[in-house]
Order: sequence, then C-alpha cells, then structure tokens
Amino acid sequence: MENANSTNQASRLDNIDQYIIDAMRKDGREAFAQIAEKLNVSPGMIRQRYNRLVELGYLKVVAVTNPLMMGMRTMALIGIHTDGHRMLQIAEEISQIDEVVYLVVVGGRYDIICEVFCRDHEDLLKFLTEKLAKVEGIRETESFIHLKIVKEIYF
Repeated sequence: MENANSTNQASRLDNIDQYIIDAMRKDGREAFAQIAEKLNVSPGMIRQRYNRLVELGYLKVVAVTNPLMMGMRTMALIGIHTDGHRMLQIAEEISQIDEVVYLVVVGGRYDIICEVFCRDHEDLLKFLTEKLAKVEGIRETESFIHLKIVKEIYF
C-alpha cells in the first residue's frame, strides 16, 4: 500500500477488473481460463486485463513465505518514539535492517511502528540491542511479542 489516496484510481476499475483482483487475492495461481469461464469471457481478455492491472500497480505478484516454516519463531511489533525532526530518516534507516518486514510512520502514541521476524528470543534481543538501539535519534521503544496470529490477510 504505497499511497493511501488511491480512491480515484479504484473507481476506474470495472467489475471484471475487480473480479480478477479478488480471484488473485484468494488464489494467486488460479488459471486465467478458470476466471474467464466464471465471467463468460475469453482467457485472452483475462490475461490482457491481468497484465494491465500489474502494469498499473493494482496487482503485485509475490511469493508469501511462512515465517514459522522459515525458522522465524519470534515475531514482534515495535512502537518507536523518535526525535521528530529526524523521523523519516530514522524510518528509512530502520527499514534497511534485515529483520524488519513491515514499517509505517504513524500518528498517535508512536512515531514509527515496525514488525520484525527473528529466529528466537535471543535473536530478538540481539536485534534490539545491537541493531535498533544503535539507530541515532530513537528515544524509546516498546516491544509487543506475537503470541498467536489469529488472522492474517494480504491486500
């Protein structure tokens, strides 16, 4: 989600475009022929629409890994307070750290919230003390360790 002001672009999508997006979100490997059959159109039309949606940035094709299967047993959200005048620089610097998988600049209690995946608690401690703590301009952090993922969807 690169731009929160994309409501004008979404209104340019017709029902076929929306159906393709929904189908790909549910199963990114669904065949164009299956989608075409459900919509009573040609597979070529679906392929053409799909390519346009990718080209315009509505769809992005990625592989989603399971962090637990990849050996990442400790996940945490971290709320970060920063020196306000350096907030964006600090966010950029934190985003370059390997363990960080998600990072947003927010309004409210924190300036930045990031999500990290680590192998174990020791790895998380190493991340906090040897990587995050060395970023100049961070005033305070608060960590929330994931105990159980109840819902996880991708847009």
